[in-house]
Amino acid sequence: MEDLRTIEKIFRGPEFHMVGDGFRVSQYLPVGINDMKRLSPMILLDYHAPHYYEPSSNIRGVGAHPHRGFETVTIAYEGKVEHHDNKGNHGIIGPGDVQWMTAASGILHKEYHEKEFNNKGGTLHMIQLLVNLPKDKKMTEPKYQTLLKENMGILKLDNNQGEISIISGEVNGVKGPASTFTKINLYNVNLKNHGKTILSEPSNFNTGILVLKGEVKINNDTEAKEKDFILFDNVQGNIVVESVTEESLFIVLSGEPIDEPIASHGPFVMNTTEEIYQAYEDFRNGKFGIEEF
Repeated sequence: MEDLRTIEKIFRGPEFHMVGDGFRVSQYLPVGINDMKRLSPMILLDYHAPHYYEPSSNIRGVGAHPHRGFETVTIAYEGKVEHHDNKGNHGIIGPGDVQWMTAASGILHKEYHEKEFNNKGGTLHMIQLLVNLPKDKKMTEPKYQTLLKENMGILKLDNNQGEISIISGEVNGVKGPASTFTKINLYNVNLKNHGKTILSEPSNFNTGILVLKGEVKINNDTEAKEKDFILFDNVQGNIVVESVTEESLFIVLSGEPIDEPIASHGPFVMNTTEEIYQAYEDFRNGKFGIEEF
């Protein structure tokens, strides 16, 4: 009998709320587990389930705001999202694309519905993750990665059972394009024809799955539906996932934890309260750069 990685808990996020006027999200992490370190290095997950926006002449989104000490990872499934920051980076992502922004020492950015999508209206489906940085990387230079669908690492499953699209890390020898500061396996699994796959993540990696479409069976006996998050125990063993519905889609978040203190307040995530105070002071003194961009 094969060893299977056991489930710690299955949960859903709280009620959906608006971030700015363009993103209707539920904060799964850390709310669902009440601990910013439990799924480290992933410290926050906002899930924007499929939601239709009417056409508008006013661009919807979130205006310029600061970050320090972590990375933002935005993953698009439907609709288009646009990004600008005060380091000169600009990107538009659509279905299958990812933008990976390293705030590090400090950045100002804004996110909003891409102009044509905004004007025509449509369904937006996306995830935003906050990924913590280790202490010695928190004050490095900010950077930005646009990761397009065609550049993802693709692993085709046998017998037309679907495919795995790898954003970062490695699955069965196939690597994703994202450059990361710590070990993170982040990938979407699309099962078809009631397909089945076996996931093998290191036992010391914090690992979870969010079901985005359809219904799946975990380890041959536990069913999970759309919007369910499955958190796994940190034990040795494979994870068997089978699609109960004809097709299903889920994202796997797995990473080596950063075993360092976390101090978090507002848009900053550092290691100490003093560093949080310093971040606010630096922001007020214009050390994050220009606010008009």
